[in-house]
Amino acid sequence: MKLTAAEKVLHQERVRQLKGHARRLYMARVAHAMGRGGPSLLNRELGWSRDTIRKGFKELTTGQICYDCYWARGRKRAEERLPNLLSDIRAIADQYSQTDPSFESSRLYLRLSAASVRRQLIEQKGYTNEALPSEEVIRQRLNELGYTLRAAKNQPVKKLAETEAIFDQPVAVG
Repeated sequence: MKLTAAEKVLHQERVRQLKGHARRLYMARVAHAMGRGGPSLLNRELGWSRDTIRKGFKELTTGQICYDCYWARGRKRAEERLPNLLSDIRAIADQYSQTDPSFESSRLYLRLSAASVRRQLIEQKGYTNEALPSEEVIRQRLNELGYTLRAAKNQPVKKLAETEAIFDQPVAVG
């Protein structure tokens, strides 16, 4: 059995519109309607996965839906693998942070680099090099915690000798 060009376009458009369970059911019904060798033909002609069609057949015959578990896939965030990481980063960063000198924002300026924070996590908090995330991830977490990794904008004014001489003179009260 061969598929016509119009049938190919029709099936491909329909599959593109569907997702998950509905998509698998559609594929299984088309393969079932084609009879013996339907999944192989659809794989060859349309590029459909025979495994997906087989999963659709199981859902069709049993009536049970196989839920996709997309949320459980992928790498977990560093905080999920190391639950105390954020509190340890905050404990180290608080020692070396200062508020905005002009008090125009609530940002905290950090006098450490992300590499230094990572190094101190290993030395002070007992983390291993392999267990800790990269410097880039630590930099991102510092930003999320409200720390800015650049120097404070306002630097203290240098003391001038003339100004100090004025304040050193005795003041007459009277």
